[in-house]
Amino acid sequence: MALIPATILTGFLGSGKTTLLKRVLTEAHGQKIAIIENEFGEENIDNDILVSDTNEQIIQMSNGCICCTIREDLRTTLQTLAEQKRKGELNFDRVVIETTGLADPGPVAQTFFMDDEIAESFLLDSILTLVDAKHAAQQLNDRQEARRQVGFADQIFISKSDLVSKPELEALQHRLAHMNPRAPQKVVHFGEVSLAEVFDLRGFNLNAKLDIDPDFLKEDAPHVHDEHCGHDHEHEHEHGQEKAHDHHDHAHGENCDHPSHQGESHGHHHHFDDDVKSFVFKSDKPFDPAKLEDFLGAIVNVYGPRMLRYKGVLNMMGTERKVIFQGVHQLMGSDLGPVWAENEVKVSKMVFIGIDLPKDILLQGLEQCLV
Repeated sequence: MALIPATILTGFLGSGKTTLLKRVLTEAHGQKIAIIENEFGEENIDNDILVSDTNEQIIQMSNGCICCTIREDLRTTLQTLAEQKRKGELNFDRVVIETTGLADPGPVAQTFFMDDEIAESFLLDSILTLVDAKHAAQQLNDRQEARRQVGFADQIFISKSDLVSKPELEALQHRLAHMNPRAPQKVVHFGEVSLAEVFDLRGFNLNAKLDIDPDFLKEDAPHVHDEHCGHDHEHEHEHGQEKAHDHHDHAHGENCDHPSHQGESHGHHHHFDDDVKSFVFKSDKPFDPAKLEDFLGAIVNVYGPRMLRYKGVLNMMGTERKVIFQGVHQLMGSDLGPVWAENEVKVSKMVFIGIDLPKDILLQGLEQCLV
């Protein structure tokens, strides 16, 4: 049986997750979708979507979609769903897991990696994060969970942008790109997103494309590079913005407790010093596989809980093929990709997104793994 694609939907409270879910459940898209509600905490999905009062865990909906609330382990729920699909008791094409507004999507994503039975039935397609433009600055300043959700995203949808000024929106987009340069950003109208932009994004696949270069990004997403990304910053802003993007002078000192920088949005560029940051490693020398494995193993051992997402397309000694690796927290996976093309420059590229990761240790350590 083909693997069942799964999407993790996360996002700030009030960002439009319920709107997006309603749309997914009611739009006539010819797909039957199982929605899993991770219900521990604040609001659960509006009762008017659900069929009456529910004592059972899985509810069949009028359009053939299914909705279940997790009152126990996600694994069990997924296994039950897969088993019922195999037996023909339930009919659905894909799964959407909604995490509550303050949840950490990490453990949910890890379930798809870690559990062999789950991995045999499901394919994690992507993590979508909805950001409420109106309250984003406050939420990003005050709540680490919100910053983590941005760091985990494969795709970011920004809602409620009509409630903020253009400079505020641009500042937010720069800030998000600085935290997570591999997630394309899309401004949407309160969670109303066409389904083609929600499903089959293959954000989690081990593929040979690493979305950290401006050329990969959509025209409308302002893009910020980190200090160490090895770009010359000359071509950084083809979007009509000035090139004044020098992140060496973060305006907020170590002890800044971020009282939401409200007075700051005057079109000048912001220097947020968020704890969720990304950085890129690039090299045109090949890696020594044994050294790299040892080093990454040690790093993940120590910093795993603070490593949100990391991914690389690597040039490894001893193989003519690209080596693709990625991970979430402590779990890493790697795969052989396509053969390097004849005239292709063999460059290893890695992006790390995490909470206060020791950039210098990582960059120096990776240098030492090169042949």
